[in-house]
Amino acid sequence: MGVGILAVLVWRLGTGPFVAGFHVVDVWSVFAALGIGMCTTVFGAWRWCVVARSLGLSLSLRQAVADCYRAILLNSVLPAGVLGDVHRAVSHGRQSGDLGRGVRAVILERAAGQVVLVACGISILLTQPGILAAATGASPLSGWWIALVLLGLLGLLGVLLAFAAWARRGSSTSAWRRALRTAATDARVGLLSKRTWPAVLALSVATLVGHVCMFVVAARVSESSVPLAQLLPIFVLALMVMGLPVNVGGWGPREAFLALASGAVGLGAGQGVAISVAYGVLTLIACLPGVVVLFVRRRA
Repeated sequence: MGVGILAVLVWRLGTGPFVAGFHVVDVWSVFAALGIGMCTTVFGAWRWCVVARSLGLSLSLRQAVADCYRAILLNSVLPAGVLGDVHRAVSHGRQSGDLGRGVRAVILERAAGQVVLVACGISILLTQPGILAAATGASPLSGWWIALVLLGLLGLLGVLLAFAAWARRGSSTSAWRRALRTAATDARVGLLSKRTWPAVLALSVATLVGHVCMFVVAARVSESSVPLAQLLPIFVLALMVMGLPVNVGGWGPREAFLALASGAVGLGAGQGVAISVAYGVLTLIACLPGVVVLFVRRRA
């Protein structure tokens, strides 16, 4: 699906925006990408350490940073954009002697980052409906999409509460109930305890800021004349779209969204795609230290 989306964009816009996105990357943007990538990787690794240690797993920051670099490299070059995280979850779980808890630690720390991102994205959609209108063609005054978002969130919350009630009231002999109870306990200890949630929240916000800064660098090298305050909302929404598991290393939905939503801030579809391509190139550069980790670990 990710390749199909890119093919449609090339068919509609031509290859010019994609070529421009590659050409605008210069030396200073490469160094900026490496620096921003290092900061976001360290923040994400630190968050992983906080969650893993709260669950009783041993994980040093040095190992976490190396594993996260390898994970983001694999996420950037493999379909779906999550296989690198699956790899680090299973690897750490096996090393720690508790595969289930190791996997849950990665799921929880990734979920914390997604919750912060989704919360920011929904706030933007509710306060700036013109962005969604530009992307979908709907009237910004129509409230159908607000009702849809709220109903979706309420439905998800209802499902989670129903599962929690089912797990607590049922017999402990059920494997599903035991699994849900274990997951709920780990979530309470690893994310929601007074000792962990402030650090997890702060590190998630810092990671999100780093990803947005990478988009800002991409916009600046693309010589965008739109004020930064107008670009930030669509960058946050683009990060949300990148989470859809229909991409190839993050490519596909991101370019389609920026091509559609760029009209809300006065950019053409071509320039929106060029910014997205430049961002993709810069993120690939930022994860290049993962190549070293991958081959060193393979040799070891």
